[in-house]
Amino acid sequence: MKKSEVDKSEVKFEEHPFVITKNDIIISISFIFILILIVGGIYFFCAKKNISESILVCGDRTFYDSCSLTKPYFCSDGTLLEKASICGCPNDLEKEGDRCVSNHQSFPKEINLKYILRGEEKEINYIVYLGLVDYLSNLPKSINYDGGEKSFRSDFKLKNIDEKEQRELLLLLVMKIQNLTLVKEDQMRIAVSLVQNIPYAESEKNFTVGGTLFNYSRYPYEVLYDGEGICGEKSELLAFLLREIGYEVVFFYHANENHESIGIKCPVKNSLSDTGYCFIETTGPSIITDDSIEYVGGIKLVSKPEISLISKGASLEKNLYEYGDADSMGKIRNGGIVLFPLAKFNKLKEKYGLIEEYNLK
Repeated sequence: MKKSEVDKSEVKFEEHPFVITKNDIIISISFIFILILIVGGIYFFCAKKNISESILVCGDRTFYDSCSLTKPYFCSDGTLLEKASICGCPNDLEKEGDRCVSNHQSFPKEINLKYILRGEEKEINYIVYLGLVDYLSNLPKSINYDGGEKSFRSDFKLKNIDEKEQRELLLLLVMKIQNLTLVKEDQMRIAVSLVQNIPYAESEKNFTVGGTLFNYSRYPYEVLYDGEGICGEKSELLAFLLREIGYEVVFFYHANENHESIGIKCPVKNSLSDTGYCFIETTGPSIITDDSIEYVGGIKLVSKPEISLISKGASLEKNLYEYGDADSMGKIRNGGIVLFPLAKFNKLKEKYGLIEEYNLK
């Protein structure tokens, strides 16, 4: 064997290095483009589906061209309308065309209910009737159980909220709120602001039980008619509205401070004293979960509240902007670290229509 042949047989050829060709670049770009189209198509389809789903229901989640569970309301093009001719009436109301009419709908009065949502002030027009007010004011004030069973604070609260003649006329206000937005939490915000913006004042009426004189306590409907109420009365009105919108609601009663407010189900970390319910003040405009408010005379709520369940239902979500705003308000009020506290306070005041005076250090 010749040496030259041996050398040739033992020669090892080196591998060529990886080279990106023009075709490779074109293929890669095409693949990425197709991938973007696929992802974009999926996103567009899902977004379009969500939009179509929201368009096809009214504020109480009734589908288009369907009767609501609350008679006589009918979902038409996103708006709840009275359609008694299609949906019928509750048992105690008479059908007049498309309306369901109560015997107590006499001497009407139009009122304008103010609310503020994210700094924008608006109104809801609503008709109230003196006939129903007269009926409510003459109802028995006491609760009598067989066997001498004791009545509790929650029993009186539910008695006032559940009054059936009142309920039918108050449901129209709930429908008006639900017609304003499909967003459930914005419906909640409107209801809260609406009640908070009703002026605070005691009733001038009194009543006697067993020879003892008591201050008259308004029903929720009377708060609307009178255009004023105290903490317990306004809290009952808000409890009714939030319950009908679909939330889980409780009453907070601070015995030492003799003060009532509302709790709405929410994440425990945002709740009052880890109760699982977020604090809502009703006597005036304030931020949901702001439980460090200073009341007239420098009083703050420090006692452990009694809790009375009013309704089971939905909870607030984890990411409400009120949580952060209430935290900032508490820091401003208590001298915590907040950049530009006066500017921040003025911004919050405008956003929620705050009228309570806070101490800025």
